[in-house]
Amino acid sequence: MDTTKIIELLSYTLPAIVTGSVALFFFKQVSKNESNRRTFTLLKENQKTALPLRLQAYERMVLFLERISPNNLLVRVVPSSEDKPAYFKKLLANIEQEYEHNLAQQIYISSNCWKTIVTAKNNTLNLLKETMLEGEVGTANKMREAVLQKLLNEESPTQTAIELVKHEVKKIM
Repeated sequence: MDTTKIIELLSYTLPAIVTGSVALFFFKQVSKNESNRRTFTLLKENQKTALPLRLQAYERMVLFLERISPNNLLVRVVPSSEDKPAYFKKLLANIEQEYEHNLAQQIYISSNCWKTIVTAKNNTLNLLKETMLEGEVGTANKMREAVLQKLLNEESPTQTAIELVKHEVKKIM
């Protein structure tokens, strides 16, 4: 083959290769944009159904924290006798029942928030247990008074968790 034939062949194939490459590039861009648009539309549709569920989960967790807050718990759950271990077991059962009732809500809230809620629950149980084990607290009613007295000096374990839940709700709104 002589050089003129090679140059002629290149003059036909080079523009075809460039045109094909440009067409391929634009096709990939259009496909990518369409894929991104579909993903965005799906996320938007999922958000319409997921956001109310997430908000409901946060609402239920605030309600849970309010219900296990020692101030509310001790008023709602009254001792049936003066036996403080029996009263502690009654309080423990009430908190665990509330917890188990709301266990599925962890699907809709962040893991950090869930850990804080579980920590608040455990700290509340520890506060009740420590008060129950104190020697100078002899009866169930004295135990109630001692717990409430402790809470006058320090913040309730559930209050910190409630503040975190409120902060997270503000982030998703």
